[in-house]
Amino acid sequence: MSFHKSSVSYVLEDDHILKAVLRTDDDEEQESVLDLNGIIGNDDGHFSWGGVNFQDSASSIELNIEGDDEVPVLRATLISMEGEEIDADINLAERISNDNGNLVFLSETE
Repeated sequence: MSFHKSSVSYVLEDDHILKAVLRTDDDEEQESVLDLNGIIGNDDGHFSWGGVNFQDSASSIELNIEGDDEVPVLRATLISMEGEEIDADINLAERISNDNGNLVFLSETE
């Protein structure tokens, strides 16, 4: 299940740390932290899952809650290989899940 549907709260700290209070299988609340720099990269001005260190080439980083489903969307201006500034976004709900109170990255093979 996507983390945002079973979270009590979540925030973005230091432009790359996702910090959440999640519900466990026993309906307890547990704090969890995930460094987005370890799972998201910048592929020529576009966010890429499985990459690393997007923050190194990003500015105006923010986490927005969007739409009726309150989807967590990471937005930033990324620098392309040619130095162009490109507005980019990535839906964190696509690949970040809650595993019994822990934020986990779901790779393509899972």
